[in-house]
Amino acid sequence: MGCLCSKQTQPRPQPPLLPVSKPQPPPVLEPPLLTPPILEPLPPLMSQPPPLSMENTGQSPGAVDDEQPPLQSKTPKKRALLCGVSYKNSKDELKGTINDVNNMKDLLIHYFGFSEDNLLILTEEKDDPKVIPTKKNIEKGLQWLVEGCRDGDSLVFYFAGHGSSVEQACSGDEIDGRDESICPLDFLTEGKIPDNYINSTIVWPLKKGVTLHAIVDACHSGTILDLSHVYNLTTKEWEDNNPPSGARKGTDGGLAISISACEDHQEAADTFRTFKPTIGHS
Repeated sequence: MGCLCSKQTQPRPQPPLLPVSKPQPPPVLEPPLLTPPILEPLPPLMSQPPPLSMENTGQSPGAVDDEQPPLQSKTPKKRALLCGVSYKNSKDELKGTINDVNNMKDLLIHYFGFSEDNLLILTEEKDDPKVIPTKKNIEKGLQWLVEGCRDGDSLVFYFAGHGSSVEQACSGDEIDGRDESICPLDFLTEGKIPDNYINSTIVWPLKKGVTLHAIVDACHSGTILDLSHVYNLTTKEWEDNNPPSGARKGTDGGLAISISACEDHQEAADTFRTFKPTIGHS
């Protein structure tokens, strides 16, 4: 095109008109087709995490940690300690305790859904020294029973054997001034297991949502767990069993229920006669 200015000039002859073609739009550039990448298939979902590598654990494959707690499941569990002491070949021998343990085992498995793997049974039937109802083994069993307990767990402690009551209570620790205890197989040499130990071992650790049922078939077992309340079968009312000293007897938010063969001042005979149980809770 020519420029525009103020100087007038003679008009120039116009060039012949040429046919004007309609302008075409610029071509649209299509992006080049890309070959999609080949995607690897996702691994299948697993119900459980893969096993840990042994490279950095300091253990050789197959090594077992003896101190590992026996149960590590995060789901609510049912766990029971069943002790039957017959005191074989002694003047204190009992005839029915092992039968009682076997009956309790069947009851828990077939009626209450307990797994046999979660039952610790201590009797004199086997030669394994770890399952003989000695004082050491019963105390270890009590510790195992409540270890790692959490909301929803159901725990059972069953004991069939001898029990005793002695005037050895700490000052103000018992309303009647007497301590109760259960007698392991070796109680004559190793001593008895007192109610104070049982209370601090399996009652104190019970967290909110954990339930413990204790069934103790022994003499003088009315308050063998030292629970804070005892049910009076005559008045049909709960009675305060907290010690005058104010010593701790309760749980850590859980529920403890004890069913005993008799009251603290009574004896339970090795017989098939019916008995009057004592019930307590904390």
